[in-house]
Amino acid sequence: MRLRRSVAALVVAMGLLVSACGGNPDSESGNKGEKVSYLTSFGTFGREAYAYVALEKGYFREAGLDVTITPGSGTVDVMKLVAGGQADYGIGDFTAFMITSSKEHLPVTAVGMVHQRSLAAIVSLEGYGITKPKDLEDKKIGDQPGSTNQVMFPVYAKAAGIDKNKVQWVASAPPALPALLVSGQVNGIGQFVVGQPTIEKAAKGKKAVVLPYGDLLPDLYGNAILTRQDVVKEKPAQVQKFTAALLKGLADTIADPQAAATILKKYVPETDVTVAAAELMLMRDYVKPPSYNGPIGAIAREKVSGVKTALAQAEAINTDLFNIGDYVSFELAPKA
Repeated sequence: MRLRRSVAALVVAMGLLVSACGGNPDSESGNKGEKVSYLTSFGTFGREAYAYVALEKGYFREAGLDVTITPGSGTVDVMKLVAGGQADYGIGDFTAFMITSSKEHLPVTAVGMVHQRSLAAIVSLEGYGITKPKDLEDKKIGDQPGSTNQVMFPVYAKAAGIDKNKVQWVASAPPALPALLVSGQVNGIGQFVVGQPTIEKAAKGKKAVVLPYGDLLPDLYGNAILTRQDVVKEKPAQVQKFTAALLKGLADTIADPQAAATILKKYVPETDVTVAAAELMLMRDYVKPPSYNGPIGAIAREKVSGVKTALAQAEAINTDLFNIGDYVSFELAPKA
């Protein structure tokens, strides 16, 4: 009952956010495509622009889909809303997705990969006493409960050789995190590495200190495209069309971050185009790392197996209860 009430509250809140972000012009203009609902990973920061690019350029419409975009609030919440049928597709960090899946067994599967490297990080400011992982002990870190950074933190802490229990997490909604850090109420916040421009803008001159999880956990994926297992079984063609359209928007976004940020501002008027474009510039090397030769969005079975092994060694998942094939739809995802 508590979970249903929580999910219902999230749906209401996200419905209000959709109105704030302008909704879906395709719906308003009478697009007769198949209706599909989509959750961003974390608000409407610049890093989420690719979905709006796909919408603005008509890639969803060309695929026969009428897509409504709603701001998400972290991987676990996105997973629960997708699992409960309140959204058809969503974006979540793949490592946090695997950890949560091994514990809660939600009927959600990955069908594409947005980032070939993890973007998770702890971000602080110069002068706040954090310059290395060990400094996180006995500090306050702000984050959305259930966020990627918080769910993954025990794995990062083990890799860093620090005591995860010596870090105090302070709950805060995503939009409030920069102000929470700048005001000094916390020593750091959970954030993606691409959030650095946003934090430095809020800090008005202070430089950000970024501790990327990927420095110690280099083989982890970043965000993945998620949907329900029943959607994969009943609508495989829709899954492939949706994924292809979204990834086409992603390709355009990293090719021209400035244009993508401008499109985002059309749908999210409060967007700072300069900051959003800077985020997307930083994101380029995570979508297509210099050493990566595969197509955008691909998922490699061998790499997923490696992530599973790493998480098992960190005691983050129980491999006896985790079958990769249940949580990654390799047959529908782009091939590595």
